[in-house]
Amino acid sequence: MFSYWEQQSFTNYHYVVVGGGLVGLSTALSLRELHPQASILILERGVIPSGASTRNAGFACFGSLTELLSDIATLGEEGVKQLVADRWQGLQMLRERIGDNLLGYQCHGGYELLFTENLESLEALERVNDILHPVFNQQVFSTRSELIDQFGFNQERVIGLVENPLEGQLHAGKMMRSLINLATAQGIDYLTGATVKNFEITPDGVCLNVSSVDPEPIRFKAPRVAVCTNAFTHPLLPKLDIQPGRGIVLITKPMPNLKFKGVFHYKQGYYYFRNVGSRVLFGGGRDLDMKGEETTDFGINDQILEHLQYELSHLILPDQDFEIDSIWSGIMAFGKDKTPLVGLHSPEVGYAVRLGGMGVALGSLVGDRLARLICLNDENG
Repeated sequence: MFSYWEQQSFTNYHYVVVGGGLVGLSTALSLRELHPQASILILERGVIPSGASTRNAGFACFGSLTELLSDIATLGEEGVKQLVADRWQGLQMLRERIGDNLLGYQCHGGYELLFTENLESLEALERVNDILHPVFNQQVFSTRSELIDQFGFNQERVIGLVENPLEGQLHAGKMMRSLINLATAQGIDYLTGATVKNFEITPDGVCLNVSSVDPEPIRFKAPRVAVCTNAFTHPLLPKLDIQPGRGIVLITKPMPNLKFKGVFHYKQGYYYFRNVGSRVLFGGGRDLDMKGEETTDFGINDQILEHLQYELSHLILPDQDFEIDSIWSGIMAFGKDKTPLVGLHSPEVGYAVRLGGMGVALGSLVGDRLARLICLNDENG
């Protein structure tokens, strides 16, 4: 049982944020900006943030040419323009909040590799540039196929290259460390190893039942709760349209003569790689086993890993020696389309989830929107 002191000082807050990743931290920081005196708690189930925030590839991107063409088929041109605008705004909010130095942010540009089967997408390049021009006031995509040889890719397979000078890269660990430091410096409590099992809406507020190392559940209470658990949302809000999607990532040991810098994509964003200093980080392959990768279990799909290693050896680094340093997986969240879900489950409980593999780009913006939605509802309630 809790002591009187614990009940008085540790379990009651004005706002509780469930999920301590990028979206949860962004929500809490925006709540702090809106309510400087409020008590705010973040509950994170992992010892360190678990999900995708510290396990992603560190891309500061907003969609490759073929990926956006695919999205136009489901969202339409206006929908894609708005989604890209949101991603771009979210990236700028993140950079302004933390600063490029603490993010480890670098802008070496982005590129998409094209093959015989999708070279026809170049015919739509100007159309996509026209769609995006109101967002950026400049041309986003251009062909740079002359760089294929310079970058050392397999020229028998890669026959086209599209450049996007606006894409960058960052250090996901530094990003999260900086956000946590900023939150704690602003008086936001951040508890790890705290899994929210369920919640109850009562006349006195929302009661959250949390499991931890203690033998009995701990109950936290707040008038307003923000759920920011992305792929792990189903136990709390089972009616939302969310499917987990596991992504596998590997990184090589340093390579003294690496020929490229920047972020790279191919096959509608299902494959992505970048330099990390003189290392190559490479991930993706979910398209090989979409159903099997709809899981919240961290693990490695051997079929996908084998394919990634083959692609690294035969497509990205042909005739070059390299060693794999480490392999990991992260869990993303998807739905019927790429738009994130931000809304109210009830007057007391809001959510910002389903980032569609674009959490780095969208996290700051959707967190801010959720904070404002909760506060507006708080004022109206």
